[in-house]
Amino acid sequence: MDFSKQHIKTSVVAVVIDENERVLLTRRCIHPFCSLWVMPGGKIDHGESILEALHREVREEVGIEVKVEKLVDVYEHIGVGEKKDHFVILYYRALPLSFELTPNGAECTEAVWAAKESLPAMPMPPGGRHILTKLFPELPWGEVAFPEGALEEEIPGAPLRAAEDA
Repeated sequence: MDFSKQHIKTSVVAVVIDENERVLLTRRCIHPFCSLWVMPGGKIDHGESILEALHREVREEVGIEVKVEKLVDVYEHIGVGEKKDHFVILYYRALPLSFELTPNGAECTEAVWAAKESLPAMPMPPGGRHILTKLFPELPWGEVAFPEGALEEEIPGAPLRAAEDA
């Protein structure tokens, strides 16, 4: 097997939920998933611990500090983009230690504290929906219809699935 041809990227995402069950979401402005609502996160740098990366990504994207609680789940996106990248994403639940959001403009253009009731209607990648469905199973996740192709438009032809389905 030629490992040099693999494009596997390990990322970490903060599922920041406040005491009122509002979730921190950002409007992503880079590929993949440009224009969709996502939770702050990104790639783990070589030599950086998972939790160091999580704290760094949240600070860089929205300018707040968080307290990490626990791993929620792992999700993977397979065959993303022209290079057919493979993303393995670790989602950690976290509590906000501050609330004033400052989107960096380089990765996200907006940041909001979204009420949990509004989450099913917000366009987001399948990984984010999967994680939030696990955390808020009482919400009507399957009842919201998006325009055809709305969630796939940023990664044409890419099969998406949860790690547990792999």
